[in-house]
Amino acid sequence: MSPTPAKATPEPPRDPGPRNVDCEQGGAGLHTVPAQGGKATVRYGGRGVCLISAIPARGFKATTSQTADHILTVTFTGPGHESVITATINPAKASVRETSF
Repeated sequence: MSPTPAKATPEPPRDPGPRNVDCEQGGAGLHTVPAQGGKATVRYGGRGVCLISAIPARGFKATTSQTADHILTVTFTGPGHESVITATINPAKASVRETSF
């Protein structure tokens, strides 16, 4: 009898990891943006915006998303409320959207 070949196990999808965003040169610098669900500190660089910290308020959880170097979104979710901070570099600003549900 010949040995049975081992079945190949599919590899799980790999997390691409954090984006390598250039936010050190130029730009508007470091800013803290408060929201009901917490506060986010971001650095505005010449070519990107970087998250420095996201501190949720009591009872909230923080998630972040950065699909492009120039746009960063921090979402604080808690019981019956969501705060979304969107930071952009062109122009260098942050907007806050508060939603109760």
